[in-house]
Formats: sequence, structure tokens, C-alpha cells
Amino acid sequence: MIKKYEPIFKPFTFPSGITIRNRILMAPLTTASAFENGMVTQDELAFYEKRSGGAGALITACAYVEKIGKAVAGGFSADSDKMIPSLRKVAKSIQGKGSKAILQIFHGGSMVSPQTIGGETPVSASAVRAARDWTVTPREMTEQEIDNVIKAFGEATRRAIEAGFDGVEIHGANMYLIQQFFSPYSNRRTDQWGGTLEKRMRFPLAVVKSVLNTVKKHAKNPFLVGYRISPEEAEEPGITIEDTFQLLDKLAEENLDYIHLSIGELWKGSIRNKEETEPLLLRIHERIGDKIPLIGVGSVWHPDEVLQALEKGIPLVALGRALIVEPEWVQKVQKGRVNAIRKSLSAQDKEKLVIPDPMWEGFSAIPGWLPIRKDQ
Repeated sequence: MIKKYEPIFKPFTFPSGITIRNRILMAPLTTASAFENGMVTQDELAFYEKRSGGAGALITACAYVEKIGKAVAGGFSADSDKMIPSLRKVAKSIQGKGSKAILQIFHGGSMVSPQTIGGETPVSASAVRAARDWTVTPREMTEQEIDNVIKAFGEATRRAIEAGFDGVEIHGANMYLIQQFFSPYSNRRTDQWGGTLEKRMRFPLAVVKSVLNTVKKHAKNPFLVGYRISPEEAEEPGITIEDTFQLLDKLAEENLDYIHLSIGELWKGSIRNKEETEPLLLRIHERIGDKIPLIGVGSVWHPDEVLQALEKGIPLVALGRALIVEPEWVQKVQKGRVNAIRKSLSAQDKEKLVIPDPMWEGFSAIPGWLPIRKDQ
């Protein structure tokens, strides 16, 4: 190993007591490769197995906690006990070479297409259409439905425990249901679940408590609980960094293992105020300090970038696209073979890199998202 990279390979112990062997996690990546009924396919398992053994922990693609929350065609399910054997296969495929397995759990809310839920109308905090061309106006959830979803996150956590996962990540980002309740853009309610900032925080915090209570009741061994968050929204009215600071202050009072940002670039500044160039990652780190470990993420390709984050006090870094392109990224850095890290890929590399067809088709359709070259 090149000596300067030694900090990357220092073990890290989370508040729950779980230790990972280095400071790298695999970010959740949409594999879109499950069966229609939510069971995982062999292609999906092979994708995780190929990337196990490098990063200290792998966070899965998002698993829906209710069928009406299925926002991804080909997404896999944590919505019933029938899914536990399927989930167990995912956990084992990740843990086989020593990585910890974290199941990301979510509800898509208004980001769900009717086509993925049998033609039903999606639900959300309010009947406000998400700012995406392909979305439809959702139906406002009833009090009972809200209570059911909160319980569903707890039940999905119980299934993750029974399936042998090392933890769960609550997906409170990317404009999905938890964020929809927090956002003044999508939450126009006037009851206990909306209106003031304090009321808009109630649903995210209720989900967190449901998950933590489930862990306390069912986990016999240390079990991670993380929370993913989008710090700002471009919409008006939308989530501001000051809103996020208030939510983070509340989350810091809970027994969480980490906060995982969802931002496109590690050092990205504000998307609401272009004059505010200080990285959101550092502003959030300054706010929460050492109260909750923070995971930085976003267009990280080279170990020097990981090192830079660690040197600024960020304890953990997640890699996404870098691990699609180079499944052995971590191992090559550890062996001092940084120059051997794959920097691009072609369609001919897909099988060798064990990338499922739906995943390849989805990501390669986004111009510039993956460094794809055209081999002759």
C-alpha cells in the first residue's frame, strides 16, 4: 500500500458497536433487476457479490416497504415476510467476503409511476405533483395510511434483521416520501403532519423512532441504523439548508449510526444560492460535529479525493459509479495499484464487471453519467 493512503484503511466503529475494516462504503445504486414480485434475481446477487470484499460496507439499492411505494421498476421488496428468504440472499452475497450489508428501505410516494403499482394512484403527504415530467398528481394520505407506513418501515427493519443484514439505511432523500413530508413544496397539510417546520419533521422522526424501536426489540446483535438526506431542494418553496440543520439537530438526539448525504458532487455548494459556495458537506459536518458520523459522497473516483475528505474530518466516504466501473477499486488501492484502477468501461465490459442489463440500460441512457467508451 502507498503509505499516504493508510488512513483510508483504518477501521471504523459505529455508535451501535459494528466495526467496518476501512472508511469506504458502496453507495446505494439502482440495480432495477428484481422480479416483478419483488424477489431478487441471480443477476442482482452477482452484482453485489462481485463488489463484496473491498468496501467496508455495501448499501443496497432501495427496497420498498409497501407495494404502493415501489418507485423503481425492477426494484426489490421488503414489504412482507415472504421476502425474507430473498433478502437473506442479498445479505449473504454481500457478506461472503467480509463486507457489512446494509439494506436501504424507502417509500417512493409521489415519485412512483402508476405503471409500477398496477395502475393505482400514488400517495404522498399532499396532492402535489412531484417536479418531474413523468409523474402524476398523487393522492393525499389519510392519518391511517401515515400510521401504516411508519409501521411498515419498522416491519421492513425486522425483516432485515431476520434476513441477517448488519443494518438498514432509512432513505429520507431523493424526493421520496420521507422527504416529501419534510418539504414545504410537497407537504401542504394543515394537520399534525404539516404546516410548520416542526410538524413537517414529525413524519421523518416518527419513521426513525419506528425503526430504532424495532431494532431494540428484535436485534440480538449490534445493528446499524443510518439516515440518508438531501440537504436542499431547488423547488420553491423547497427545503433549505437551515431546514435541514433543524432536522439534523433532532436526528442527533436519536441513536443513529450515521447521516449519509445525497449530493451529486462531494464538494458541491448550495443549489439554492449560487453565491454560497462553501461545500454542503462541510457545513453539515460543522453543524453536527461528532454527534453522528457523516458519510460523504458524490463523484468520487480517485483515492486522493477520499483522503481529502478524511483530512477535513469526514470519517466515511461512499463510492457509487467508481465501483460500477471498478469492482476492485478498494483492493487495488490497498495493494498500491492505483494506476490499475479502471477509469472507463464499454458495453463489452458489462459481463466481466457483472452489471445487470436493466442497470446498464438505465445508467448508460444518462449522458455522461458513466465514463463509457466505444470499443471497436
